[in-house]
Amino acid sequence: MANTPMGTKTIVENVFWVGVKDLNRRLFDGLIPLPHGTSYNAYLVVGSEKTALIDTVNPGFENELVDKVSQHADPAKLDYIVMNHAEPDHANACSHMLSLAKDAKLVTSAKGKEAAMMYFGVPDDRIMVVDESSSIDLGGKTLKFVDAPWLHWPETIFTYVPEDRILFPCDFFGSHIAYGEFYADEFGNGHTLELAKLYFAEIMMPFRKPSMKAIEKVKALDPKIIAPSHGVMYREPKLIIDAYTDWAGEKMKKKVLIAYVSMWGRTERMVKVLKESLIHKGIEVQAFDLTAMGIGEVAKQLVDSPVVVIAAPTVLGGVHPVAAYAALLTKTLRAPTKYAAILSSHGWSGGAVKQLGELLGGMKIEMLDVVDVKGPANDEEIQRILKLADTIEGKLAEFT
Repeated sequence: MANTPMGTKTIVENVFWVGVKDLNRRLFDGLIPLPHGTSYNAYLVVGSEKTALIDTVNPGFENELVDKVSQHADPAKLDYIVMNHAEPDHANACSHMLSLAKDAKLVTSAKGKEAAMMYFGVPDDRIMVVDESSSIDLGGKTLKFVDAPWLHWPETIFTYVPEDRILFPCDFFGSHIAYGEFYADEFGNGHTLELAKLYFAEIMMPFRKPSMKAIEKVKALDPKIIAPSHGVMYREPKLIIDAYTDWAGEKMKKKVLIAYVSMWGRTERMVKVLKESLIHKGIEVQAFDLTAMGIGEVAKQLVDSPVVVIAAPTVLGGVHPVAAYAALLTKTLRAPTKYAAILSSHGWSGGAVKQLGELLGGMKIEMLDVVDVKGPANDEEIQRILKLADTIEGKLAEFT
């Protein structure tokens, strides 16, 4: 489909992408690396009688949004501005657009109304609350809504245009990509899914149960196009729906994630013994030196790794801080990890194991073993690591 003026994009007749591609952004939420930048996807739906803007853009891009909307409609005559989700990267420009469109209503959920009033100062009489029983007739195009709480804030809704079978699920099914491509099949489905998996790990993984509920609702709608508010759109929705079904449904691989840091090579030697033994057994191993690998890659592997091994030395009576971060991330993202093990080394004083146990405490993870050595691992301790590999092999027998 052809690009339209000012860098907008026609999705179907009278439905346009009017968002922003932010190639320069490199970090999200002060946590998530953005090697490919990100996009703030907003969509304009033009009916024969009324016009709706679905989601807006990040702070600082308000004028670009107005310019793009202007290519297809008068911003001052917008009838509805849909706020699927109240996070500022999608909703911050709502108040700006409402200031231009004096008669427009902000369309959102009941929880969204509270957020819009609190975060953006939108007055009560400018807000229209919707739920799954609601519909808005634009003239030849209808807006319907899907309740999707905790994906990933409590107020989230999806918007659906049944005439064109287009679903606008805001953050759900998103990815952080700001390149020129608009569709997953243009970018490359394999690469797209890897970036979508990273996004799922960092944003949606803690919300797997509400994700599964939403997936069932999406399947019932049978959309032809999925247009999230970050990254690429999907003209083959089954691709991303199936992937989310696996990830949210905790479909594990026969895989071990080893996240490690080593100061003088002793911990790294223990990791090498375990890794080589597991590979010999035909088990996939993803081992990351945390000082060299971005934490996002660790998060992505947590999605489908049933076993996580954290390996780190003691530093001043506690675990190496970089490894502590990985352990805390595992807990914070509520990873579906089933089993864990700890490899550690120390010199004059231990302490790493105790602190790692505290950081992982409260998770429903079976601890398979803890191998904590003083100085280099001796032959007996190496045998313990090999025995750990045998134990892991047995636990992974149920996964294919």
